[in-house]
Amino acid sequence: MVRDFNLKIDRGEIFGLLGPNGAGKTTLISMMCGLLTPTSGEIRISGIRFDSKRTEILKKIGVVPQEYALYPTLTAFENLEYFGSLYNLHGKDLKNRIEKGLEKVNLLDYQNRRIKDFSGGMKRRINLLTGILHKPEILFLDEPTVGVDIQSKDVIINILKGLNKQGTTIIYTSHHLSEAQHFCTQITIIDRGKILMEGTSDELIHSVQGANNLEEVFLELTGNQVRNDA
Repeated sequence: MVRDFNLKIDRGEIFGLLGPNGAGKTTLISMMCGLLTPTSGEIRISGIRFDSKRTEILKKIGVVPQEYALYPTLTAFENLEYFGSLYNLHGKDLKNRIEKGLEKVNLLDYQNRRIKDFSGGMKRRINLLTGILHKPEILFLDEPTVGVDIQSKDVIINILKGLNKQGTTIIYTSHHLSEAQHFCTQITIIDRGKILMEGTSDELIHSVQGANNLEEVFLELTGNQVRNDA
């Protein structure tokens, strides 16, 4: 649940939405993506109300969920072909986008292998490609590097930085606070559905006495108690 929530994300940001389990991150992302409808208030993307031009907005956004949105018995290419078709990509254009994407994530030689035979890092890289084939203006990512090896993480982060340089706005959640500290241009920390603090990494660190990094800021704001929230 989120309440008394007023959030503005500027075009071109790498925006980190951080909080402990149960803070409301996934709920908020789901509302911004149109998967959940707010009980009050409104969401605007590029100045357009989501409930007024839903189809138009959905063409502008890409979503990479934490859980793999992949069909395990299909090959990597077949998965990407299917998800690309949902954005009206077809034929040679779609094939070229898939091949270029697979090359970027070092999986071109594995395009005809079934997803069920992929490692976690390989699945995570394909999962990312499904959300960016249509070159979205805004990309939502929920824990995009969770459970992956350092090499896969490096590939994913570099791809995201490249997309951002090309103009894609990135909205990102993660429990990897060191990663967020160096990756995000703006950060909002939330808990129990409310905003606790906003700013750049440096601003957040300097605002908490004695803090040397984002993790220490996070613990100061949200406490040390283990959370069992889903």
